[in-house]
Amino acid sequence: MRYLKPLMDQNFLEYASYVIKDRAIPDIEDGLKPVQRRILYTMMKMDDGKFNKVANVIGECMKLHPHGDASIGSALVVLANKEYFIEKQGNFGNIFTGDPASAARYIEARLTPLAKEVLFQDELTQFVESYDGRNKEPVTLPCKIPATLLLGAEGIAVGMSTRILPHNFCEVLEAQIAHLQGKPFALYPDFQTGGEMDVSAYQEGSGKIRVRAMIEVVDDKTLVIREVPFGVTTEALIQSVQEAVNKGKFKLSSINDFTTDQVEIELKTGRTGAAASLLKPLYAFTLCEVSITVNLLVIQNNQPVQISVSDVLKYNTDQLLKILEQELRLSLKRTRLQWHHKRLEMYFISQKIYQKLEKCETYEEVVETVWTSLKPLQKELEQEITREDAEKLLSIQIKRLSKFDIQHNQQELEKLAQTIDSLEKSLRDVKQYTINYLKQLLKQYGKDYPRKTRIEKFASVQLREIAAVDLKVGWDTKEGYLGTEIKTDSSILCSSYDRLIIFFKDGRYKIVRIPEKMFLGKDVMLVEKLDPALVYNLVYYASDNQICYAKRFHVEKYILDKDYHLFDVQKGAGVVHFSKGSGIMLEVFLVQNARSRKTRELFSLDEQPVKAITARGNRVSPKPVAKVKPTNQVNNNPQPNLV
Repeated sequence: MRYLKPLMDQNFLEYASYVIKDRAIPDIEDGLKPVQRRILYTMMKMDDGKFNKVANVIGECMKLHPHGDASIGSALVVLANKEYFIEKQGNFGNIFTGDPASAARYIEARLTPLAKEVLFQDELTQFVESYDGRNKEPVTLPCKIPATLLLGAEGIAVGMSTRILPHNFCEVLEAQIAHLQGKPFALYPDFQTGGEMDVSAYQEGSGKIRVRAMIEVVDDKTLVIREVPFGVTTEALIQSVQEAVNKGKFKLSSINDFTTDQVEIELKTGRTGAAASLLKPLYAFTLCEVSITVNLLVIQNNQPVQISVSDVLKYNTDQLLKILEQELRLSLKRTRLQWHHKRLEMYFISQKIYQKLEKCETYEEVVETVWTSLKPLQKELEQEITREDAEKLLSIQIKRLSKFDIQHNQQELEKLAQTIDSLEKSLRDVKQYTINYLKQLLKQYGKDYPRKTRIEKFASVQLREIAAVDLKVGWDTKEGYLGTEIKTDSSILCSSYDRLIIFFKDGRYKIVRIPEKMFLGKDVMLVEKLDPALVYNLVYYASDNQICYAKRFHVEKYILDKDYHLFDVQKGAGVVHFSKGSGIMLEVFLVQNARSRKTRELFSLDEQPVKAITARGNRVSPKPVAKVKPTNQVNNNPQPNLV
């Protein structure tokens, strides 16, 4: 046992690290999980401009991916349906209905022009050995756009998870330009399924958003759902609507699904009409509205990091600056080398150095002769002339020597010189070069990615406001029973979301759900629906000295089924008057004795401030009180005394 625990700890730690880094969480560098990266790299190696069978791509990718063909196939379909890096041909499933893709042998795929433009550059890519050591695979791809934000991601690892929402291509690139120009920017998710989105509770990759279906009111009896919320299929949405109808939340005569490549779900209200009145119940009781919690977790420097959307964008933009600068330097190096070789070739042919080779007897002597003959040109060149340069000139074919056009080659040399000047200019201002590059991407590909989800601010649908008021709660005062099964001449109309408040004559009260049948007893003053805005009036004896206190209060905070007290329970304490509302004047009858001159006085409840229910209240009179009763002397329409 002493040796088993350290072994288990070490193995579990290795497993957890592997799942986090190599399976579930995308890398901030290229926004890809390992299986996605291997798929795209494999497709780049296979690319010949034509579509490849997905089964062939899976087979090739298995050389890099150790987890089998099923995970590769499903990951490729998901990546292809995001429509950025993989162009598809055949049935790749339906993101609206949730229908699966056809078998891998029937569908085809190839890289999009955007993928070829922004993902690959072997000279800037770090490679490691594949799982079996037979091949090389990239650690990350030198991605030039924030794929983390464009693709989105979901993954569950050991002890952590990530949920990154997809964003709009044009808005992300425009935000990158704004960042490079030192301007503020804001980014919000965008979904292929469209819909409406409220971002009030969204905070740069954390918090949550609310997404609604786009519902069109065609006429008084017909609703058509045109777009579904992100992550909801038409099948799941229709099922949620049917369940709500079965539970009596609202009524429909029919539900018809006409979805193909566009969502179209028709809801018929039947004879009653008023289709527009169903919008709130649909949002409240079905998947026409969903709340999505966001958690932006990525791998950065081989560690899982919680990060914001703006931080991801800034990181990837700074990365783009470095990538483009490296590409410029590589291009400059290659162009200078081309200019160098072109100038040597022109000199070699124009000076007819090849004629001097007739007298040479050995290959070494030939190379030495060419190299020596090129020395006068060294002052024009930035790079040193090497023996390798001389050997390269010896490979020129006789055909080229005979058809050599000095003027045409001079023009090519000038073009190379102009390219060198342009590259050097770009290197002097890499930031502006990057901005121009992003603008070019926007111009070339932006039209293919319009925003599909509209950003709106919509009020929360309160279930109590739309719930059907169809429950009749009876209160049998003689037998002391309360509930929906109790039949009485008068009843309280409630919805299933209402709560009842019960006041007892001994000064207790409690709040309960709508009961089917509950025994209360006969010691009850009032039963009604709870209304937190309603003001109650109470006059009570604090003790047996008959000193009365009055207070007004709301009932706002509570725990269901818990007994509360309106006042401290002491000997002689009890309710003298209980009512609700305003405009109540009380006539107070005082306890008489031999020295009493005043027998009664008026007391206005409206003059008492509304305080917390636990407050003691104010004295009605400094003298003992015999009784109180409402009077019409001031208010001609007083509320009735409930006690």
